[in-house]
Amino acid sequence: MAKTKKKQANAKTPTSLPVLRANAAGIDIGATEMFVAVPADRAAENVRSFPTFTQDLYRLVQWLKDCGVETVAMESTGVFWIPLFQILEDAGFEVFLVNARHVRSVPGRKTDVQDCQWLQFLHSVGLLRASFRPAQDVCAIRSLLRHRKSLVEMAASHTQHMQKAMTQMNLHIHHVISDLTGKTGLAIIDAILSGERNPHTLATLRDSRIKASEEVIVKSLVGDYRSEHIFTLRQSLAAYRHYEKLVHDCESEINRSLEEFNGPESHDGGESSRRSEDCQTSSDGLLLRELKRAFGVDLSAVTGLSVATVQMLFGEIGSDFTKFSSASAFASWLTLCPNNDISGGKVLKSKTRKTKSRATTALRIAAYSLHHSKSFIGEFYRRMRAKLGAPKAITATAHKLARIIFHLVTSKQEFDESRLIADHTHHHQRQEAGLRRKAKALGYALVPLEPGLAPA
Repeated sequence: MAKTKKKQANAKTPTSLPVLRANAAGIDIGATEMFVAVPADRAAENVRSFPTFTQDLYRLVQWLKDCGVETVAMESTGVFWIPLFQILEDAGFEVFLVNARHVRSVPGRKTDVQDCQWLQFLHSVGLLRASFRPAQDVCAIRSLLRHRKSLVEMAASHTQHMQKAMTQMNLHIHHVISDLTGKTGLAIIDAILSGERNPHTLATLRDSRIKASEEVIVKSLVGDYRSEHIFTLRQSLAAYRHYEKLVHDCESEINRSLEEFNGPESHDGGESSRRSEDCQTSSDGLLLRELKRAFGVDLSAVTGLSVATVQMLFGEIGSDFTKFSSASAFASWLTLCPNNDISGGKVLKSKTRKTKSRATTALRIAAYSLHHSKSFIGEFYRRMRAKLGAPKAITATAHKLARIIFHLVTSKQEFDESRLIADHTHHHQRQEAGLRRKAKALGYALVPLEPGLAPA
């Protein structure tokens, strides 16, 4: 009896976790101060704080070197981590950028000092996984793409201001034509701001491609012109054109960065420097060529993926997919897989995790655009929509697109939709088998039509 109690006591004795990374440090990121923890035997004070000024960040890096630190873990707090992350990478440290949800400590005892110590401990025993971050040259293009998106949104807000000013003057031209910032809309607005008020004269500025008749446009341009609304319209138009110029300059910088990008397996043979063909190629064609060179394969050939979607994927992920072990891991990173919560042998919930990933959003939009597609992927979306509903069908189709993209980029094979015929054939066979079972249960038999005959 005594021996049994002794064995139970020994079993309950806590044991320390093995240290897998002896030279690990943890950093708690803040807007004005950084708290750093190193192993206890490396310094008399193994926790220090540093301001976030650049010279202080270099002092932080030097202190880590003096302490013999080789790898660092930090949380992805806002954008405050970016300067220190880049300085640490340039200094040769292995930097783990971790999700804050994965490092939550015991609730009720949260301080900056305890956070950095907790990060250092978890990292030293190998319990942290680094978040995926593309290479620095891809991150540079990603910053430009995100900035361009912000500029487009600002330009759109000024378009709304123009529409509001037109509505306040009871001008309905933006209800008659599809795009107020198109050729016809801007020509009419410029004429109004120049002092023209005759609706018939303004209607002559319509482009020949406008579907609305000249009579309808004349009626939409009869309004109550007020000086305060004209002033608002003038300023909104100036702001819109200013942001349009910024968007154009940003796109030029993005294209220049893409031309300078060299993918992990880029063997273009100098094709990116063919200036003689540039004058004969559209901007979309140039962008598509650079994206194809970067990925090594034309992803825009995949049904549902536009050039803009491929550009977004490149900016958010890059062309190097080697950090993902498989297509399943890639889809899981995109949060397009079920997040199973199983307890007691029962699945409590399996909804996908919430995410703000721009790459995931782009794939979901691409999946939704396949509703009327006659392709095999479009048929898959409609089949899933009938079976699961629209939201889950979008997720399932985005998941299929993600797996296709991973296969194309890793194998460098061009997209061939005929490879999806096997899935289509298998579904057709399952449908036929189901119909035969139902017909047999009702006392009927299915008879295939003769070749060339169509159902009545």
